[in-house]
Amino acid sequence: MNLRVLGLDTSNYTTSAAVFDGVEGTNAGRLLDVRPGELGLRQSDALFQHVRRLPGQIALLREQGLLERLAAVGASTRPRAVEGSYMPCFLAGESQGRVLADTLGVPFCPVSHQQGHLAAAAWSAGRLELLDAPFLAWHLSGGTTELLYVKPEGYNVAAEAIGGTSDISAGQLIDRTGVLLGLPFPAGKALDALAREGGEGRGFPVKVKDLTFSLSGMENQVKSMAERGEAPAAIARFALETVVQTVRRVTEEARNRYPELPVLCSGGVAANSRLRQVLISGGRTVFARPEYSADNAMGPAVLAWRSLSRGEG
Repeated sequence: MNLRVLGLDTSNYTTSAAVFDGVEGTNAGRLLDVRPGELGLRQSDALFQHVRRLPGQIALLREQGLLERLAAVGASTRPRAVEGSYMPCFLAGESQGRVLADTLGVPFCPVSHQQGHLAAAAWSAGRLELLDAPFLAWHLSGGTTELLYVKPEGYNVAAEAIGGTSDISAGQLIDRTGVLLGLPFPAGKALDALAREGGEGRGFPVKVKDLTFSLSGMENQVKSMAERGEAPAAIARFALETVVQTVRRVTEEARNRYPELPVLCSGGVAANSRLRQVLISGGRTVFARPEYSADNAMGPAVLAWRSLSRGEG
């Protein structure tokens, strides 16, 4: 019987628990409640919701008979694997994960939220072998827009930011645009659908310097478009096309610098249909399945399984 491990992730927007056996995996995730018109949650509110909801997500896995003979527990314990990276919301998953591991007498495997995104993306794309050699990766989410140079580090990976935004993330621009247009937060899926109603549209040619760019000015442009009474679908298309074309240009430049490396796209923004269409047409780009682009616990589960199977747990 394959080794089976439990993964936990308590990001700022989603409570998740997952089980992985080296081949198959199941994730149970639930978005946190955000009041209409608001842009996210305070950390204290997010932590409170995670503490209340994580037992329910684990129970969903138990009801499917997936929690028998667990051999390890993994959890996201911080946003990124860099010094000083910390968010209180991850304490919910880490604390419950450590208690479960200690109670079961099995290893506990701490990973970063970003490392989890990369592992979940590679697995869900059927390319888990990517984690065993250098590659480039986009982490495109509500809080992060980074182009990463990633290399193996034991069972895990080490990621170095080589590009991305210098201010707000792509996800923040998308969410703020969506909320401005009356869409629910987080707004990525709804804005994607709205943008498809906008027909052909062009984004703004954001200035790119050394794989780095700024998106804060685009928020002001979106607000100006809304004040002028432009159609919501056209505004949505403008915001998304700006993100898509900027990421495309940076990806092309990165390919010129690292021509031998594949590009893996992870994070909730990577679920965008237009972004997938544009980057896949450029070749050598790997996307997570949409459900594993968003925050999930499959990444911590995959990495915990790799740690256990290699005797590093």
